[in-house]
Parts: sequence; structure tokens; C-alpha cells
Amino acid sequence: MSDCDLTPDRLRDHAGPLLLVPDAVLAPDGPWEGHAAVVAGGVFRAVGPAGKLEREHPHLTPLRLPGHLLLPGFVDAHHHLTQSFGAALAFGEPSEIFRRVWVPLEGALDEEAVYVAAKLAALESLRGGFTTVAEAGTRAPVDVELVAAATRDAGIRCVLGLICNDDNDGDGTGDTGAMLAEAEKHLARYAGEELVHPSLAVSVPEAATDRLLTRTARMAAEAGAIVQMHVNEHLAAVERSLVRHGLRPLEYLHRLGALGPQLLAAHATLLTPREVGLLASTGAAVSYNPVASAWKGNAVAPATTLAERGVRFGLGTDGTRGDAFRLADAAEFAQRIAYGLATGDSSCGGGWTWLDRGSRGGADAVGLGARTGRIAEGAAADFLLVDATAPETALSADLPWELVRRANRDQIRAVFTAGRLRLWQGWPVDWDGPALVARAAELAREVRLRAPVVRAHPVSADAWAVRP
Repeated sequence: MSDCDLTPDRLRDHAGPLLLVPDAVLAPDGPWEGHAAVVAGGVFRAVGPAGKLEREHPHLTPLRLPGHLLLPGFVDAHHHLTQSFGAALAFGEPSEIFRRVWVPLEGALDEEAVYVAAKLAALESLRGGFTTVAEAGTRAPVDVELVAAATRDAGIRCVLGLICNDDNDGDGTGDTGAMLAEAEKHLARYAGEELVHPSLAVSVPEAATDRLLTRTARMAAEAGAIVQMHVNEHLAAVERSLVRHGLRPLEYLHRLGALGPQLLAAHATLLTPREVGLLASTGAAVSYNPVASAWKGNAVAPATTLAERGVRFGLGTDGTRGDAFRLADAAEFAQRIAYGLATGDSSCGGGWTWLDRGSRGGADAVGLGARTGRIAEGAAADFLLVDATAPETALSADLPWELVRRANRDQIRAVFTAGRLRLWQGWPVDWDGPALVARAAELAREVRLRAPVVRAHPVSADAWAVRP
């Protein structure tokens, strides 16, 4: 077939399994030219040289994709799906804004607003090349099934966190037993689902009792799930832990036995050499969130050091913007500015590091390493078809670097999750994306009016008007 024959109907309605023949497949060890993939039953049934697969599957009509790349879908290792109505409220704000912005905003969401906000965030993520998101848990006073339903309906894979805080006030009076019972129900509720994968979440270590931190770590490990937790995100969080426990957050978790492969530590921007060693020795994972550091943080996680020390980590947006290529670019750029310039490191991990951590490494960090994040036989068919003929990549001599520094999300022609076409040229193929965006705009205005949000700075237009 010619390039003009590449249509959503051909990809969505093609009878039987798909035999995709792109110009190149981005495999775990780099781009493979002249390779193809067979997709059936939601997984990659075979990946290998195109001629070999065509001979082995003579009953399949090859879908030839000249000028296109087959890439694994990206994994957003840290998201807050129900914060999408307030994304711009974080602009120009100092760190530790969760008390002033996110808690009141999510508290003002009703059931419809939660569903629409989460589905809007899922749509943005799919448009940006993410096929999996790790939802860190909503504070909205609703059943998290609304978030699960939104991601299912959007067609994105979701690691769904349930916030299990039992000591928000720091007085130890929370009902730990009831919270642990809810956690157990959550893990059982979504066990075995195709697109929704349960996880537990604790906002920050000091929001939970020792008993809860220990028990949730054990429960998640036994269930093959993860515990998502904001750790060492800001100076204030580290200082609170030092005052309360005499230990930094990661040291405290290690003392409790809660630091292990089940932990996904979001941000981890302020790490001592000892803490890097604890992460490496216990197998805990990190979500490196470079855009969040730039927008509202006070430090950048030492991701290149983590990579060299063998620490598991993925890339997360923290809900800033659902654009995987820009996230990969930010991941390399932040390392260059924060560490590379001072040491003369002009590579800072190389382009391949950030593509790998944005896909395979991210899948591993969120507990789905055996399921997604790579183009390989037996893996879930979560992938992108990317137009490589755009000016940004047409002359490529180093594809991984080009994809990190120059590729754009408008080059993503198709997004597949679990073997199904979900988006074509940026919009859903089986539900009304523009209608959702329109409704989200209406609801967002209503929610922002009733939410008691407190900003430290005026919006940019007002600030410009009163400039000296």
C-alpha cells in the first residue's frame, strides 16, 4: 500500500491480525530498519525482519508504512489526572502549592467534573504519545472508579492510585484499620483488568503512620502492585521529615522496611549520596519529573547519576503537559543545565537514555515492565506510528537523538493501546474528542469559581498590567 492508503479505517477495521511494515522499529537496543510486527489479541505476536514475517504469515496482508516509525508508547510515570482543570494555575507559582491550589481544586470537583477532568487529561496524554499513565491518586471526594472509567473510555492504560493517608493532621488519630481495608479492596477491585492496574498511594511519608507505611508496602508487594509516594520533592518536605523523625524521608522509609521494589518515589529531587545508595540497594524506583522541577520545584533529580548507579526510574509529567517528546527533551535538557555544564558532560545520558526511560524504564518503574513499554514478542501492543518524513526528522543521522531533541507530537499519526487504534492524527476514532474538550472548558470555569484556590502571584496578564 502507498502512504496515502494509510487511513484509520485500514488500521481499525483490517480483518484479522495486523502485519505492520514500517521503515523502522524502535526496539530496546535501538532502531531496526526493515523490520515488521504482527499484532493480534492486544499483543505483539511476532517482531522481526519484514521478509521473514511475511513468509511466516502468508495469510496476512502486509500494511506497508513507508516514511513511518513504529515506536513503543511512552509511559507517564507520575500524573494527577483530576488536576487538569487547574493546569495553568501552577504557572509562576512557588513550590508546595498543593495546599493552596490542588487540595482546594480537587475538593471542588463533583462526579461529572472528576470524570471529565480525568478523561481530558487522558486525551492530552494520548495526543502526546503516552499509552500508559500512573495516576497518583485523587483527593476529590468521589469513588476512584470514575477515574478508572474515564481512562478506560479514553483508551489509555492507567496505574490507578488510591490515596491511603491516615495521618494528614500529624496527630496519629486517623483510622488506620479502615484505610488498610480500603486499600485491600482497591487492589482486589481492579485485579486482572486489561487497562486499569491498581496501586496504592501515600501523598508524602509524613501523611501516614508507621503502621500504614509498613503495611501498604507489604500489601503492594504481595499483590505485584506499587506504592506511589511524593518523596524529597521540596526542601520543606525534607525538613518536615527531619523535624518529625530525625531522618530524611528515604531514610525514614528504609528504617520502616517500606523502601523496596514496590515503591515509586515521585520527584526525588533532593538526594544525598547515601539516599542514592539506598535506592540502588533496595530496588526502589523513581519518577524523574523534569518539567515539574522547572515549573514549580527547587531542584532537579540527579537522573544521570541514578542511571549510572542502576536505580530504576521513568519519566513523569506531574500533570504539567501531556507531551512525551517534549518530556524526553526536558529530561536531557534539565540534566545538561543542572549537572552537565558544571562537569563538561555534553551528552548527559545520550538520546537513547531518555527514550528508554520514557518507555521501557517507565513501564518497569510503574510495575508494568513485564507487560508494556517495548516492541517485543509477547508485550502489549501499546505503540505509536510516527511520521519520519517531517522536516525535523527526515534527514536524521542519529534517530534516538533526533526523536529526543527535534521530534514533535504532530508527527504522531496513530496511537494504539492493547492492539486497538485509539487516536488518529491527534483525535479519538471512536468517541467525540472535541465535545469532551468543550464540556471540560465549561466545567473548568465553574470549578475554578467555587474552589478556594489561593495563588501567590496574579495571572500573567494582570501582572503585566501593573508592572513598574
